[in-house]
Amino acid sequence: MTLSTRLALELGPLQVSDLDELMAIEVCSYPFPWSRGNFVDSLSSGYRAQGLWGSGERAVESQGAKPPLLGYSWAMEGVDELHLLNLTVHPEHRRAGYARMLLDDLVRWAVPRVLWWMWLEVRASNKAARHLYEAYGFEEAGLRRGYYPNVRSSREDAVVMRLDLRQALDRVDEAQPA
Repeated sequence: MTLSTRLALELGPLQVSDLDELMAIEVCSYPFPWSRGNFVDSLSSGYRAQGLWGSGERAVESQGAKPPLLGYSWAMEGVDELHLLNLTVHPEHRRAGYARMLLDDLVRWAVPRVLWWMWLEVRASNKAARHLYEAYGFEEAGLRRGYYPNVRSSREDAVVMRLDLRQALDRVDEAQPA
């Protein structure tokens, strides 16, 4: 077995063959994770499903072994808008900029398709995710009462957030090295 070191991150479409690894991340990230069926149905419906693989130095087989899945994004295209359904980074790899990379990828993909807004719901209690989205440029647009199941009570509110993708694209382009 020949080993080599991979330093690069790989961003690309998710496949059904990635779901075992993805489900391991999903179940350790959420008290109420999506089911495997939710992911299969989303793939079948043509939703945008991107994965991010690799994490700095890692020994892998040179015959094409994939590095580990670090995170993923799932989004549904609508009329003039994109709905971010799921953005998850493995707990061991959070706060490394990977969620921002996945958001940048969605922005670059959406604008040429004339999608002007990205929408999402986030648990009101998920302060880390809300901070990420606000820092990225999302703004609060509303509240969905009792949207999420909750361990401590019957339901939890969702904060509805939106992002103007044209403004976001300008920021993404400015952040790219020349």
